[in-house]
Amino acid sequence: MHHALETVLLLLAAAVAVVTLCRRAQLPAMLGYLLVGIAIGPNAFSLIVSSEQASELAEYGVVFLMFSLGLEFSLPKLKAMRSTVLGLGSAQVGSAMLVVMGASLLFGLSWQVGLVLGGILAMSSTAIVTKLLAERVEVNAPHGQHAIGVLLFQDLAVVPLLIVTPALGSAGIDLWMALGYAALKIAITLVVLLYFGPKLLRPLFHLVAKGRSTELFVLNVLLVTLGISYATAQAGLSLALGAFLAGMLIAETEYRHQVEEDIRPFRDLLLGLFFITVGMRLDLGALWQNLFAVLLVFAFLTLGKCGLIVALVRWFGSSTGTAVRTGLALGQGGEFGFVLLTLAIASGVMPRQVEQVALAAILLSMLAAPFLIQQSEGIVRRFIASDWMMQAMRLTQLAARTMATSDHVILCGYGRSGQALARVLQQEDVTIYALDLDPERVKEAAAAGENVSFGDATRREVLISAGLPRARALIVTYDHTPSALKILNIVRQERPDLPVIIRTRDDNDIEKLREAGADEVVAEIMEGGLMLASHALMLLGVPLNRVLRHIRDAREQRYSLFRGFFRGASDEGIEEQAQPRLHSLQLTEGTAAVGKTLSEIKLEEIDVSVRSLRQGGRRLDEPPPEQLLQVGDVLVLLGVPDALARAERRLLVGD
Repeated sequence: MHHALETVLLLLAAAVAVVTLCRRAQLPAMLGYLLVGIAIGPNAFSLIVSSEQASELAEYGVVFLMFSLGLEFSLPKLKAMRSTVLGLGSAQVGSAMLVVMGASLLFGLSWQVGLVLGGILAMSSTAIVTKLLAERVEVNAPHGQHAIGVLLFQDLAVVPLLIVTPALGSAGIDLWMALGYAALKIAITLVVLLYFGPKLLRPLFHLVAKGRSTELFVLNVLLVTLGISYATAQAGLSLALGAFLAGMLIAETEYRHQVEEDIRPFRDLLLGLFFITVGMRLDLGALWQNLFAVLLVFAFLTLGKCGLIVALVRWFGSSTGTAVRTGLALGQGGEFGFVLLTLAIASGVMPRQVEQVALAAILLSMLAAPFLIQQSEGIVRRFIASDWMMQAMRLTQLAARTMATSDHVILCGYGRSGQALARVLQQEDVTIYALDLDPERVKEAAAAGENVSFGDATRREVLISAGLPRARALIVTYDHTPSALKILNIVRQERPDLPVIIRTRDDNDIEKLREAGADEVVAEIMEGGLMLASHALMLLGVPLNRVLRHIRDAREQRYSLFRGFFRGASDEGIEEQAQPRLHSLQLTEGTAAVGKTLSEIKLEEIDVSVRSLRQGGRRLDEPPPEQLLQVGDVLVLLGVPDALARAERRLLVGD
């Protein structure tokens, strides 16, 4: 009992330490779990000699992984991406398996080992690729869509491989008879589950949901998942296949998203344990003895597999640059490779020496994957001249469209928020130009006559081509802080006087974004709270004028820009002239105000206040009177137009 508790404590302590380091290094937690397993396993520091209980628990991690895959399986999604999934995806998996089978036969391995090994090495890491593509805002880019489509087919290909692998390990049994028997069992199981499953599951979940108990709901999800897995195991199939079918069945109900949230803690915990046990199996001594073979398989995963995917993507009609980016994204082994490797060992298909080589090579490729993906853009630019020419042509077309445009607003992102904002701005005759990375959205919007182009707003040349030097303002309409920081860095260098507004979900990154140069950061949670408060006050009988005053006061306190507005060429009329507004002014070499403090300039004498000062990469809201002004400072002034004109003269020439 004490030994078991010591094992659990050691696993938890090591996992917490290493996964924390991986998070800080922005690497997937899965790599941390694998490293923990290697370090504490019997083949390294031997902190844990063996743990049958941990291995059994880890099997349930695979169950919940396959269950999550079933939840995400969607026929409409498959239909929408059918050319990529069924075409490119099947070509990638099939060709990789054939190449590995051929190489295995050359090295004296049986075709059964070659087939299973081909399936294992054909897989890529869904967790690593999707995470890094999302962080780089490349999911909707052409290479991102290709990568996601291939990963989806790989996930689907795991299911038949889970059936074939045990059959290949059945000694003394005719293979085709074993495969035919397995196909018959899976057909009967599918018919029974898919016919009777929805008829039973929907009423069951309705009944449980009426109890309004989270605990009961989670218990029911576990019962259904493990129950169907047990049924398929009793039918001679795998637990993982049953979990996949359970996920498919629940995905067709209205409880899919709730189930996905409830099951995540079990899945992540047990899946982490699975990856730890995979790492524990790696024998460092065997790795050293078979170093050449490990490096050979590693080279296939990172170079050969990448080259194979590049050729296939080009064959399917994409550009060389897109093909190389897709190949670099998928050039590694994956978590389902570990699942199949575990099953192959349990079924007696895979020799231990081959298992160690495959295990080490997959692990090395997954460690290298984040660095290859992060450097993919530089690799393409350096070696693919045609891609650079194509991008240059696209930038030239973008620049030609915006050449005659000035005093416009650049929208980074044209999703729902961007489109809603564009409509409001256009009603006020403000010219907008939007950049977006979703080719389908850009195509549809451009066909409708919208000023939208395909382009990555985090790239300097794209923003300049979109008219950054002549723009009136820039707005980031999507919630992604790393991307927004890149954009702010470019704007701060090219147009430090340009007003920039950033959208974010909550208050966590507001100060970071403001320090990077954002004039305002709009937090969705705060705006939602204000709307809730306004409706609540009105329902409680508070007069409308008082409700509006509360909202105005809250916004003026939170958003400095609500105390005025930046003037545009279309702002005319007596009423507009009497309203205070904001004006940005950059101090250059020779400006009269340089070297003086704000108190010496005495802008308050002409009824103008300094709302903010951007100096040396930092922003000061309502700077103190003793603040010394320097070359390159950007002042945001608030006042009526006549007063602003006098203030500008005083700052520039000293009048």
